Amino acid sequence: MPLRKNLIEKCVLLVVLLVATACGSFIKDDDEVKPIARVGESYLYPNDIQSYITSEMSAQDSAAFVVNYINKWASKQLLLSKSKINLSEEQLQEFDRLVSDYRTDLYTRAYIEALVGSANDTVVNQQQLTDFYGKQKENFKLNEKLVQLRFVVLPNQFLDQEEVVAKLKSFKEQDKAYLDSIAVQFKKIHFNDSIWVSASRVMTEITPLNYGNQEKYLKKSQFFELQDSLGVYLGKVTDVLEVNDIAPLNYIIPDIKRIILNRRRLKYVQKLETEIIDEAIKENEFEIYENQD
Repeated sequence: MPLRKNLIEKCVLLVVLLVATACGSFIKDDDEVKPIARVGESYLYPNDIQSYITSEMSAQDSAAFVVNYINKWASKQLLLSKSKINLSEEQLQEFDRLVSDYRTDLYTRAYIEALVGSANDTVVNQQQLTDFYGKQKENFKLNEKLVQLRFVVLPNQFLDQEEVVAKLKSFKEQDKAYLDSIAVQFKKIHFNDSIWVSASRVMTEITPLNYGNQEKYLKKSQFFELQDSLGVYLGKVTDVLEVNDIAPLNYIIPDIKRIILNRRRLKYVQKLETEIIDEAIKENEFEIYENQD
């Protein structure tokens, strides 16, 4: 207990110094900085914790955090030391290689992403989308039903339901104008029947629809009237695409754009790697030695 109390008191003092350092009022030369913990030949310094301590934290919370941080750090260091003793030399070499590879990947990936970002080649025009779709559309088969429809959701006590049904079925310009004029009375509206929507999305908007009855109501030219405790659902399906049909272009534009940009990125990275190698050879920074048997 006295040891723990002493540790907490030291941590409170450390917290004060760390906060003061963060505020710029506590200055020490690097050669004056002393470690706050040691495990074997590994040391923990105030700078290792400083970024986690803020002036908004209370002294008690900060001290508890520091105690916890030190204990976790010590636990990791001790486990690391034990593992190096108990693992085989082959395992240690393999892990060192993996760590080195991962470190290299982190640095190079960050550098490459920065270069790719600076290239700013992220514009995909309509012609590029259309050309790609024309060549690859057989690979864009649907895995769920798509529908084009218009619908409204009325309150259960709506008085002019028959008029809305007639206008929604006819849907001429004057019908659209009428429906727009009373749209504030609807609970939901969707009049853009030229866009494709997934059947699952429709079911979230029209709750009486489900996978058990969709074949009955979500079919081409079908008009439906459904009702539940939330309201009356009136809808007109104008077109349907089934599973394994070719996906329409405007539905998969985000996917095509993502593919084009990814291919463009890979091509840029390959070009970059080639240029880096060529430049290194030219500057005599890279060479491959011939076998001297």
